[in-house]
Amino acid sequence: MPIQRAIKPAANAAAHASRQINAVVVSSGFMQKTVKVRIGKQVWNKHLQKKFNATEHLLVHDPNSSLNTGDVISISPGWRTSKGVHHVVSSIIAPFGKPISERPPIPTAEERIAERERKLMAKDIRKGRWGRWGFDMDPRGIEGGEWYVEGWRNEEVVKADDSVNGEEVRLV
Repeated sequence: MPIQRAIKPAANAAAHASRQINAVVVSSGFMQKTVKVRIGKQVWNKHLQKKFNATEHLLVHDPNSSLNTGDVISISPGWRTSKGVHHVVSSIIAPFGKPISERPPIPTAEERIAERERKLMAKDIRKGRWGRWGFDMDPRGIEGGEWYVEGWRNEEVVKADDSVNGEEVRLV
């Protein structure tokens, strides 16, 4: 259960980020997994001492590229995906164009967190940092495991006839 250790803090953080903001998709399809949305907000006018309606544009992460321009969506502040993307799509309120059933599903917060942790774990294993996930040895060499890679750490010797310069070469 090494993955549980890392998911619990992330799941707790996702539970606190429950603020939902309604937005309209203004631009989609120009950036991978990212859309531009318009949200409503109020701006204080100091001279009249009154708040007026205004709009603000945000970049929002769309994990499965399932949004079209014109969709009314619900977004929530999530983890920072890139320098300018600080929100993530929660759900589609009113689709524009294709119905929701014909689009890729929008993952839940738990699914997004699990996918992020899985990618982080895969990266750590590739980099040789498998110990931080509770493994005693490299999981790519454990037969029957989730991370097993066939032929992992088996050396092959290329004969002098097959090599380029005529010397024996060890392939790892």
